[in-house]
Amino acid sequence: MAGIPGLLFLLLLLFCVVGQVHPYRVHWKPTWPAYHLPVVLPQATLNLSKPDFEAEAKLEVSSSCGPQCHKGTPLPTYEEVKQYLSYETLYANGSRTETQVGIYILSNGGGGAQGQDSEPSGRSRRKRQIYGYDSRFSIFGKDFLLNYPFSTSVKLSTGCTGTLVAEKHVLTAAHCIHDGKTYVKGTQKLRVGFLKPKFKDGNQGTNGSSSAIPEKMKFQWIRVKRTHVPKGWIKGNANDIGMDYDYALLELKKPHKRKFMKIGVSPPAKQLPGGRIHFSGYDNDRPGNLVYRFCDIKDETYDLLYQQCDAQPGASGSGVYVRMWKRQQQKWERKIIGIFSGHQWVDVNGSPQDFNVAVRITPLKYAQICYWIKGNYLDCREG
Repeated sequence: MAGIPGLLFLLLLLFCVVGQVHPYRVHWKPTWPAYHLPVVLPQATLNLSKPDFEAEAKLEVSSSCGPQCHKGTPLPTYEEVKQYLSYETLYANGSRTETQVGIYILSNGGGGAQGQDSEPSGRSRRKRQIYGYDSRFSIFGKDFLLNYPFSTSVKLSTGCTGTLVAEKHVLTAAHCIHDGKTYVKGTQKLRVGFLKPKFKDGNQGTNGSSSAIPEKMKFQWIRVKRTHVPKGWIKGNANDIGMDYDYALLELKKPHKRKFMKIGVSPPAKQLPGGRIHFSGYDNDRPGNLVYRFCDIKDETYDLLYQQCDAQPGASGSGVYVRMWKRQQQKWERKIIGIFSGHQWVDVNGSPQDFNVAVRITPLKYAQICYWIKGNYLDCREG
């Protein structure tokens, strides 16, 4: 495969973003854009020593680098991007590996690829993520909780939220299982919880059975087989670069048998319906409740969405989604376009300002996460 010079590589990445975006002037419906997507493929896998699992789970992360700071950051080189997208895999037996990746740009024909070879003190932490009137909605009743899209939200045993994105896969925030230095306590025996009805007298009931009256909801847990965390998070150690890579994928030991929500490349905020995003999570100030919210995007960078959706710790890892028109199938479709990372204090001209931050699924992140799920880049051509 021919090597790509650094400048050409950056231009090709930008082309992945804008090359096939269809304008809105012809279609009144907010439509999912089409993209030329890169390919992220494993090049080498190294065995690592077992981690110690000593980190305390943190349900929020912080950074002093806000939107303007990120926008002024130089674009990464090809080698830097390869380093950030390399990833660690942790297995249920405690072993782990590091996988180095290569990045390739597929030709238009799809038959070949080009690429190179292989926070301020003294503030109340509890109310940080509520902006004025609390606009969150607790979702009650099995008719809502067990139906799409709310049924795609799951709870991690470390205290965060995740979203079902495939038959056996859950997307969440990296800081829910790794603090940037090592894995958090409980990650080796990580479980994912699914809300299900708790019936009286242990009777699961059948259709038409008057005795099958749900008393309340309970969690049914499934063990995690392995996790993937990008090295951009681990090497970044939750610093300014690490915020951009605060995502992780969990593979369950068995299928969950629920409808899941596909991932998609995050369109620009101005192309989102109403400039608005949605997500549901298990905020820890409402234990046992699934909490839904929506809000407008306040600002964005290539990797992050800044908003002021009301949220509390525990909602971290929630899948941020929108509903747009799928032109090819002629139907409306929801897709996950980001991962809610948590609260962030930003120093704006010497004055602290707070946002809630979501990590955008860029074309490169889509290619990486999709490959983690599918194991075949040919199944990851459409974002």
